[in-house]
Parts: sequence; C-alpha cells; structure tokens
Amino acid sequence: MGKDGESSSSFDFHPALGVNNIKNIIPLILDHENVQYSNWVELFECHAHAYNVLDHIDPKTPKPTDLSGDMWTRLDSIVKNWIYGTISEDLLETILCQQIWDKLKAIFQDSKQTRAVYLENQFNALHLYNFADIS
Repeated sequence: MGKDGESSSSFDFHPALGVNNIKNIIPLILDHENVQYSNWVELFECHAHAYNVLDHIDPKTPKPTDLSGDMWTRLDSIVKNWIYGTISEDLLETILCQQIWDKLKAIFQDSKQTRAVYLENQFNALHLYNFADIS
C-alpha cells in the first residue's frame, strides 16, 4: 500500500510513460506518397523494443506478466498514439475508419451464428394457433 491507502500500482512508472514527443524519436511521417515504410517500421520497432512495449505491435512478443491490466491498457493507448503521431492524416483517417468498420463487423458477423440459432429457435417456438388470421 502506498500513501493514503492507495495500492502501489497507482505509483507504477513505465519508461514509455516518459515519452513526451514521439516525433523527436521517429522523425518520419509515414504516408502513401513518400513511402518509407521499411524505415518507419525499423525506427518504430527499435523504439518499441527500447521502451519495452514491443508486445503492443508484434503479436509474437509475449505480454509481460509483471504489468497490471490497467497499465497494459494504458501502454497500449500510448503506443497507438505514437502510431497516430507518426503517420499522415490520410492514413490516420483510413485506419481509424477501418478500426471502426472492423469493430462493427466483429459485433455483427462474429455473432452471426449465435443470432441464426436464436432466430431459428424463435421461429420453431411459433405455433400457428397463435395466428388465427393466417390462411
């Protein structure tokens, strides 16, 4: 416990929290017209590795076990902001729209099977005697 009864996790500090301006570290702006993707990726991966957040961009890197869920989520937001701050406005609009699109798709299509079973059960529960007007 920390001072005033707060848990010690509220005082945790991670090196990524100290990055104030990602553009000082990654001076490239990734865009469609001036394609420097491999250079941008190299700088970004080096930076993420140095600040121990590589797991946020590389699915093969395991999540650290010593971080709370809240801290991991906070670091994930920081890494997203690093990405957002080093890409062009066009790419930013594209990926933000794509994320929204993918999230909506996941909500409705991932549950498509469940929804179909639910609707089939509702249909099978219908009894014609409840519909006297049907001929």
